[in-house]
Amino acid sequence: MSERAHRRHDALVVGAGHNGLVAASYLARAGLDVLVLERNPYIGGAAVSRRLYDGFTYSNCSYVCSLLRTEIIRALELPRYGLQIIPYEGGCTLMRGGGHLALYDNHDALRREIARHSRRDAEGYDRFVRDMLRHCRFIKPLLLRTPPDPTSFRPRDLAELLWLGRHFNRLGEERLYDTLRFFTMSCADMLEEYFESEIVKAHLAGSSIIGTALGPRSPGSAYVLLHHYMGSIDGAVGAWGFARGGMGAITAALAASLEASGGTLRTEAEVTRILARNGRATGVALAGGEEIRAPIVVSNLDVKRTFLESIEPKELPGEFLDQVRRFKIRGSSGKLNIALDGLPQFPAIPAGSPCTRGDLHVTDTLEMLERGYDDWKEGRWSSSPYVDMLIPSQIDPTMAPDGKHYMSVFVQYCPYRLADGEWTADKRRAFGDTVIDAIARHSPNFRDLILHAEIRTPQDIENEVGLTEGNIFQGELTFDQLLFNRPLPGYAQYRAPLDGLYMCGASTHPGGGVMGAPGANAAREILRDLGRDA
Repeated sequence: MSERAHRRHDALVVGAGHNGLVAASYLARAGLDVLVLERNPYIGGAAVSRRLYDGFTYSNCSYVCSLLRTEIIRALELPRYGLQIIPYEGGCTLMRGGGHLALYDNHDALRREIARHSRRDAEGYDRFVRDMLRHCRFIKPLLLRTPPDPTSFRPRDLAELLWLGRHFNRLGEERLYDTLRFFTMSCADMLEEYFESEIVKAHLAGSSIIGTALGPRSPGSAYVLLHHYMGSIDGAVGAWGFARGGMGAITAALAASLEASGGTLRTEAEVTRILARNGRATGVALAGGEEIRAPIVVSNLDVKRTFLESIEPKELPGEFLDQVRRFKIRGSSGKLNIALDGLPQFPAIPAGSPCTRGDLHVTDTLEMLERGYDDWKEGRWSSSPYVDMLIPSQIDPTMAPDGKHYMSVFVQYCPYRLADGEWTADKRRAFGDTVIDAIARHSPNFRDLILHAEIRTPQDIENEVGLTEGNIFQGELTFDQLLFNRPLPGYAQYRAPLDGLYMCGASTHPGGGVMGAPGANAAREILRDLGRDA
């Protein structure tokens, strides 16, 4: 065995996605000898920038930033290591009849635009924002806290349950009922309490289905909308922006912070097995046969890949494995990355409008979104897909050559398994053509500008990034898989039923998105077990 195989580390982190890098950085800053192992020749997981076509940089999986916790940005000094977030300048939802709903940062301009579709909805929007901010204020303090075990009588769990009870109590009786109701509502039902205009409802409902195997009329989809609303940029709650240089700029800054703290990264180091002995994790085995030992192993893989594929079943309780198998991770999203020879024209949008320098959606009604979900349930990609497209090169010139542009296109819905058999190259192209056709209906010069298109199904995302079924949240964000139920009842505190093994991925609380909170929370629990300050 090589000398490197004998070397011991204090902790090993499996996977160099953003949560793995966050956890590793906190551990390294606490003085641990940390090694991060990544199977790909590059780091980043789903938060990655790649040059797949001449001169263009693609954010080829995750594509926008907002949820990354400011506490983590500050603690790990990410701006010092090059992270820069550029806010959107607007947004727009395009209608099939040629109309549009523009979104502006200026509140008065936005009210006037909504009033163009419905005066009542302009008033309703103020109420909607007020109530969403109230829900955000309630949920945000929970993001960087470890969920309590409601069945435990340990002092720490009892104290956390008491804190949670007081947190709920501060809402007051009326608001408490509203909050509990909100968490179980469908997005459609929730929006219909504020708005009458179909385009306003359809625009807002898009955030309730992104990355989720739910439709806008599915119970629990209101919370998914809130999950996307909880971010902020420069203190603006709910704002979104581009990471300069693509989403890989986030993980590059995290990697630089890790290495400055004394941590180590290895790429092309695929972990095939988490090693265990006598009920305790002892290290990992790599694809080439090398074994690396450490008393602490931290998995950034999703819960299914961690426990069903990486550990011998005999090392884990059978009942626990049954729970893992029932955990819902369903692929529903596709992605296109497109190199363009120029800027697409959208005749419905006034020339020079800032609303093109944000997210552009193709949708009309809640019914259109729900019919797209019906296609997914039948094992087909949506014939009229929900499209969330952005052209970040308008604001970030590092992503495309002069005069050319990069477009990121996120798509709902696209199934992991097709009803008519396996994914093939022809089916992938047909899926891509459906999406391109949907955009071209609103942009007459779009198709002629395409230089290159990377088309990614959930299966492609799984194969490249390692996300089960290509699910970007590492598990549904439904009420039965949140807080102390995430990933499983009794295992929501980042610890596995194997001593020395921890979870830090988005399968854990508080869930998915490029947030970093699962990684930070896991690191805090590891340091607590070691008797060290986080």
